[in-house]
Amino acid sequence: MAGVTHDVIVVGLGAMGAATLLALARRGVKALGIDRFHPPHTMGSSHGETRITRLAVGEGADYAPLVARSHALWRELEAETGEQLLLQCGGLVMGRRGIATGHHGKPAFVERTIEVAQAAGIPHEVLDGDEVRRRWPQMRVEGDEIASYEPSAGIVFPERCIAAQLQVAARLGARTQLSTTVSAIDRDGAGFRVETDAGVFRAGRVVVTAGAWIGGLVPALAPVTSVRRQVLHWFPVADPAAYAPGRFPIFIWMYGAREGDYFYGFPCLPGHAALKVATEQAERETSAEAADRAVAPGESAAFLAKHVAPRLAGVGGPAVQAAACLYTVTPDSGFVVDEVDGLVVASPCSGHGFKHSAGLGEALAGKACGAGPALDGFRLARFR
Repeated sequence: MAGVTHDVIVVGLGAMGAATLLALARRGVKALGIDRFHPPHTMGSSHGETRITRLAVGEGADYAPLVARSHALWRELEAETGEQLLLQCGGLVMGRRGIATGHHGKPAFVERTIEVAQAAGIPHEVLDGDEVRRRWPQMRVEGDEIASYEPSAGIVFPERCIAAQLQVAARLGARTQLSTTVSAIDRDGAGFRVETDAGVFRAGRVVVTAGAWIGGLVPALAPVTSVRRQVLHWFPVADPAAYAPGRFPIFIWMYGAREGDYFYGFPCLPGHAALKVATEQAERETSAEAADRAVAPGESAAFLAKHVAPRLAGVGGPAVQAAACLYTVTPDSGFVVDEVDGLVVASPCSGHGFKHSAGLGEALAGKACGAGPALDGFRLARFR
């Protein structure tokens, strides 16, 4: 396909890129997606079986419409493919009362979550520690907690979503160039030329959704993005039924005042006897090339001792599975969605991107076609 001119090229086919390619294909645009691996894969940010989704996003009201639209798009895609992509099993965001614990760059995250739910009319309940203990005795709470419970929150399955999006995009005429590394994107008359190790591809517009690799392709983003390795752990549970969807929600639990006093988790998936849990670290930076994607047993053991064993009953070790993934983070932990030197760019992860990805991919496709929403709150200029 080298030498063929497309209307739009999408560089990077993870969460955002796959969604964008599908949205372009639905518009009837002649689109090409390029990825250095074979998505869905385990080298970037869009793997690990599950991702949290929640409509009441404490990161800010600007995000809420993207999640709502994503839920609708995943339901449409489920009907087209027969795959389960979204499981709304309820979600709990919890912290200690009187401690304005921050998360994703925002202070008082539980209270902000409640405010967003109230402002957007999202069904939710505000619970205290005693009520949390009554509903979910698996959780060893202190008793001074404040929590927001959202019934519509739950799980998105990242690998399934990406595979389904690429499958339907191909059915609608989009093309992909996989296992292909992009080395440069340059102006080419009225359009762009995309140089790769498989040749040169041309397009009128280019959307760059390259995750941890985006700083090398769009230099303007390099100063405002950092890559961090994060680790996911799966621990065995004594009673899987007690942690099954319907009896146990997804959760974000800020149990102390310090940045690291935090972890999140999921119910056990059907047929699994292990609970997935993780946290986020902001101290150590890495790069897409240098990141260690292997997880040492000691990392999981330390996580279990610090976060899990004191707070979740019947969850033990050793870990039955672990994986590393990459977060691409901005200084304010927000998204970057903008046009830079004519390129449509999105580096939206900052640890909370997947829940927005279907809706944001639709918006990116609109931007590439000259008809997308402004998304002014995500502009790069806020860092200048």
